[in-house]
Amino acid sequence: MDFNLAIICSLTFVIHLIGTLAYGARIAGVRTGHIATALTLFNLLILVSRTSNSFQAPFLAKRIETALSAAPGAPPSLFADFQWILASAAVATAFGAFLIPSTQRAFVRAVAILQTRRSLWRLLVHGMHPGRLLQARHYLAIPAPANLRSFRSRGGLPWTFLGLNVFAMALWTVGVFASLYAGALEPALRVTCSNLSSLINGLATIVMFLLLDPQLSLMTDDVVHHRASQSSFRSAVASLVGARLVGAVLGQFLLVPAAWLIVTVARHI
Repeated sequence: MDFNLAIICSLTFVIHLIGTLAYGARIAGVRTGHIATALTLFNLLILVSRTSNSFQAPFLAKRIETALSAAPGAPPSLFADFQWILASAAVATAFGAFLIPSTQRAFVRAVAILQTRRSLWRLLVHGMHPGRLLQARHYLAIPAPANLRSFRSRGGLPWTFLGLNVFAMALWTVGVFASLYAGALEPALRVTCSNLSSLINGLATIVMFLLLDPQLSLMTDDVVHHRASQSSFRSAVASLVGARLVGAVLGQFLLVPAAWLIVTVARHI
């Protein structure tokens, strides 16, 4: 792995790590009863993710252009690059799952401080104090074995729901990469292929925002209004994180089929 690929993998790692930590923000919102505040704090991390994404795209596009200029067609090294990138997404998801207990503790504390200081800027100044940065170690927590046992109950979530999460996450992970790889497979239609990522991501978006997110939001509201227990909610979150990880791994195997699907559509539109 060269330095350029390492940068792309690092940016991908940050993007998927922050996406996984969103579950920690939801747990913190349930524990504190301030869901909107917790999600507002999470938006600070989203800014980091968006910034990483804005740098990732040109780095990856330049790498593809360089590979295609050195060899006709899609060289095998390019496929290996995408496998490294997708692997970094899966590793980031696994690492994010490990960090969720620590993240939700930090979010709970941050929500309490924001409720008092009433300003994100004051919260950031408060948190950047050297002494408080050293205290951050107190928020570190290792996932409890009970979280693994919670997969048995799945927080009441049906297997169909978790399967849809796996499917949506796999498509979401591979969507943009498949469109870029499709452009390498069909250089004459490179621009068309690169603009067809919505063919893959669009389906993932429909599944996530029309079928999955509403159910998770309803589940969150049920816990806040004491219609469901926090333990069942944590079990559901653990299952969803597991589904997200399986989907991120599955994305590696969908790269080539998704890329050829995009090439086929690009040829016929």
